[in-house]
Amino acid sequence: KTCVILAGETTVKFGQGGLGSGKGGRCSHMALLVARHLRGLDNWCLVSAGTDGQDGPCDSAGAFADGHTWLRGRNAGSEPEEAVAKFDSYTFFDKEGGLIRTGLTGTNVMDLHLLLCHPAEAKSTT
Repeated sequence: KTCVILAGETTVKFGQGGLGSGKGGRCSHMALLVARHLRGLDNWCLVSAGTDGQDGPCDSAGAFADGHTWLRGRNAGSEPEEAVAKFDSYTFFDKEGGLIRTGLTGTNVMDLHLLLCHPAEAKSTT
């Protein structure tokens, strides 16, 4: 098992169309983008959250994503690519179930991003 611990605030770069019509913060947007790449993988997950308990103008600290986030979102009635395009990660994860809600913590150290990989068990050939 491997856990990669990253820290610091990410930057969300909006397209020429402006800010988009969605709701969400940098951590949940990062989790949504990572979820796109984890699609179908059973052995990876990501937690991306602000230590202050607030991810942008929202009541969440961030979001959790794994290899099934994309499908869970679709099954919950949300289109993940549309959420990415509209910068609407909050609405996506609210429907999908991956929002992290801690409440305000009273600290503001930095954002934390935990990427966990659990490789498939090696099978014996004997």
